[in-house]
Amino acid sequence: MHRRLLCCRAMPLLQLSPPPPQRALGVSGSRMDHRLLRCRVMPLQPPPPLGVSVGRLFASLPSPPPLQSRREVHVWYLCPDELNDQSQLNMYEELLSPVERKYAASMKVPALRKDAMLSRALLRTTLSRYTDCKIDPRSFEFKKNEFGKPEILWPPDNSIVERPLHFNISHTTSLIACGIAVHAHIGIDIEEKKRNTTKNILSLARRYFTPSEVDYLIAISDSDVQRKEFLKLWTLKEAYVKALGLGFSGAPFNTFSIMLETSKGIRISKVSKVCDDSISGFDHLSDNWQFTLAELNSSHYMSVCIEDDSRKQGLENTPVPVGLKVWKTIPFVEDTLVSGTDALKLIA
Repeated sequence: MHRRLLCCRAMPLLQLSPPPPQRALGVSGSRMDHRLLRCRVMPLQPPPPLGVSVGRLFASLPSPPPLQSRREVHVWYLCPDELNDQSQLNMYEELLSPVERKYAASMKVPALRKDAMLSRALLRTTLSRYTDCKIDPRSFEFKKNEFGKPEILWPPDNSIVERPLHFNISHTTSLIACGIAVHAHIGIDIEEKKRNTTKNILSLARRYFTPSEVDYLIAISDSDVQRKEFLKLWTLKEAYVKALGLGFSGAPFNTFSIMLETSKGIRISKVSKVCDDSISGFDHLSDNWQFTLAELNSSHYMSVCIEDDSRKQGLENTPVPVGLKVWKTIPFVEDTLVSGTDALKLIA
C-alpha cells in the first residue's frame, strides 16, 4: 500500500497557494493514493527551547507507527535531485542550527551545499516525528562521541519524550537516508549500485578487507557481479562501524569479516591475527549485531546494522529478522511508504 499523507492542515508554518486546485483522491482495491496540495512557505518563528510543546506548528509531520522493540528499524529517505523549489529549500535551511548552516555554506560546490543542508533537515524532521512533534525540529541539539558519531543531547530534566532514540545518517549524491531505532545503537549505509571505483576491485579489497573476504571475491568470475558483491560488503562493514560508533579509524575494515551466505543470515567475526584488544577501540568489536541488506529504488544498496540481544542471551540459533519499514519523504509535503513495494527488495 502506498500512503501519501495529506499535509498543510491548520498549520501556521505553511499556507496554501491561492487558488490551490485539489487533485483527486483515488481508491482502488487495496491501493489508496492521496494526491497532495502543494504549499507556499511562510517565514518561521524562532524555535522554542528543547522540550517546549509547539502545538500544531509542525502538525504536517505525521507520526509514524511506534517502534515497539529494539529489533525494529525505520528508515526515511529523500532524493535531493527531486527537491528544487527554492522557497521549500529555504524553509528546510531555516530548520538548521547556525553551526549547521555555516557548515553547509562552506561547501564550494552548490550540490554539496544542498546535500549538507538536506541531510540535517531530514534528520531534524525525522526525529521530531518520533516525539509526536512535541519537539520542534529546530530545537534539537547534538553532541559527538570521541570518534565523531553524533547523538541527541537531551536536557537532564526533559520528560516530554523517552530518550532511548538512536539514529544514523547516510548519503550519496542521489539519496539521503536516516535510520531510527529505540534502545539499540544503529548504523546505516547506502551506496549507488553503479558506483565506479578508480582502482581495481580486488586491489581495494586486498587493502581494506580480510583475507576470507578477498577469497570470496576472487571466486566470482563475472566482474560486474564481483563489483556488486564488493559494494554489498562495503555497505555492511560501513553500517557496522557506524553502529559501533567508532568510525573507520576506530574499527578498520580488516579487523572483522562479514559472511554473506550463511544459514543464520549475515554474520560477523573478528580477525584474531589482526585484532589486538589492547588497542583502543578493538575491544569493542563483537558479533552481537544483526544486519539487513536491501536494494532501494533498484539503484542503491542499503545496509542496516543494529545490536542483537538474542546472541548475548544465547538465542543465536533462532534469529529473528529485523523489522524494517522504509518511507520516501518530502518533509512537510509528502510521505510514501515503500516497504512491500518494488522500491524495496530485501536481499538478506
